[in-house]
Amino acid sequence: MLVRIFGDIDVAEEAVQDAFAVAVDRWPSTGPPPSPAGWIITTARNRAIDRLRREASRDDRHAQAALLHERGEPLEEGAVRDDQLRLIFTCCHPSLATGSQVALTLRLLGGLTTAEIARAFLVPEPTMAQRLVRAKAKIRDAGIPYRVPFEADLPDRLNAVLAVVYLIFNEGYAASSGERLVREDLCSEAIRLGRLLAVLMPDEPEVMGLLALMLLTESRRRTRTTAEGDLVLLADQDRARWDRDLIAEGQALVRACLRRNRPGPYQIQAAINAVHGDAPSADATDWRQILRLYDQLVALEPSPVAALNRSVAVAEVDGPAVALEIVDGLDLDRYYLFHAIRADLLSRLGRGPEAHKAYGRAIRATTNEPERTLLERKRTALRIP
Repeated sequence: MLVRIFGDIDVAEEAVQDAFAVAVDRWPSTGPPPSPAGWIITTARNRAIDRLRREASRDDRHAQAALLHERGEPLEEGAVRDDQLRLIFTCCHPSLATGSQVALTLRLLGGLTTAEIARAFLVPEPTMAQRLVRAKAKIRDAGIPYRVPFEADLPDRLNAVLAVVYLIFNEGYAASSGERLVREDLCSEAIRLGRLLAVLMPDEPEVMGLLALMLLTESRRRTRTTAEGDLVLLADQDRARWDRDLIAEGQALVRACLRRNRPGPYQIQAAINAVHGDAPSADATDWRQILRLYDQLVALEPSPVAALNRSVAVAEVDGPAVALEIVDGLDLDRYYLFHAIRADLLSRLGRGPEAHKAYGRAIRATTNEPERTLLERKRTALRIP
């Protein structure tokens, strides 16, 4: 609402921050008002108007526009009832490129920093910062209206919304930095949003595919780290401790997607994880089926990261030499998993010195402590002639 009133995301962000600061100061003694959201919006609007009036160097058109709203506006709701999901749909405005929609929404609403978003997009942080600045400028200069979309508008925004939810989950499941591998709050919020999307748009198979993917991945979360917080690889996890209820729910969603015969990237990734969920042990994994699914994924939505993940299955089916040839043809130097997978393949081929160097590059490319600890342990265990 504030972006729509002022036409400027930066002004709206600053105003909201001011309003929350006032709330933190006052509400503990006065108690929350009857309509907390309305109070925040009114306070933020008034703070922004005061600030714009004081800044003589700023074009006063923003302040003039805001003055037209002195009497306030009712909160919009539209087809999406959940506050957070409604905001995500609103921010995924089709006038912006999809990548800009996703990045800006993650920054404003997803709980991710610019650095975390940059790592998700595999670009330098300054590059992502500039993208965010340009996206905000386009909204301001083009007068893009940030209004709650009607139900008919939702399908055009769905791909970006799914990407936002998926990247929130990814950052929660494997934090890009810090001392912990998992951020449970982000995982839970992403799954909550996924369940709401499934209710809102039950006929969209990619919605079901994303929810299945998150549930199947989440089913393994408690086995991914030791009691001390060290990372445990998939092959070494205690599968008896996987959450069988989440696996059953995720696999049922995958089967429902298959019956619709409208495959998409999230559905295929969910199917890959369903195969892992079927295997009672790492040795029993049906890697040939996984490779066929990766072939379908790469054909449907080719990307270097998908090709890298496919190489893991290739190594199990055709051997590490074939997989290494694929990996060496990828341009993913900024991605720590690229170097980690390459190091593992080199190690399996007996090329210790090269593996040592690749592990070093992987260690330098990650800012997550459990990942770094595991990579250092693997590098130390190398047998170098």
